[in-house]
Amino acid sequence: MLEDKLNQDLRKALKEKDAIKASVLRMLKADITNAEIKLNEQSLKDEGVLKIIQQHINRHKDSIEQFKKANRNDLFEKEEKELAVLNTYMPKQLSDNELEALVKSAIAELGAITKKDTGKVIKTVMEKSKGAADGKRISQFVGQRLTGESNA
Repeated sequence: MLEDKLNQDLRKALKEKDAIKASVLRMLKADITNAEIKLNEQSLKDEGVLKIIQQHINRHKDSIEQFKKANRNDLFEKEEKELAVLNTYMPKQLSDNELEALVKSAIAELGAITKKDTGKVIKTVMEKSKGAADGKRISQFVGQRLTGESNA
């Protein structure tokens, strides 16, 4: 399980005195524990853990943008290092062609035609990709595929 790997890597990071990795993993562990308490579960499934990691990745990407705009290179570099640690736990990201095929398949499966169907298609693709594609990328691909006209 992914949660077990995170625990092992945290112990290893502490032994090796890797402060950045240990900090990131502690933060993840705390959020996972909070989610488990909230959901009243012993341990989260890998999908739940991946969702938490993806949330952290999105926060780090936003922070990196803000620090770039503010010319805060010290904070920018720290965020990038933390982002690199988080990315090691995500599945290999889908290529554009693979994502395109997944979107086409979801559209066909749902019979989606108009922009009104965007949410359903995105949800289906997110479930099928299991963290292997970023929500923004999925949204872009779905938006390019669905037309704005309604048949109603």
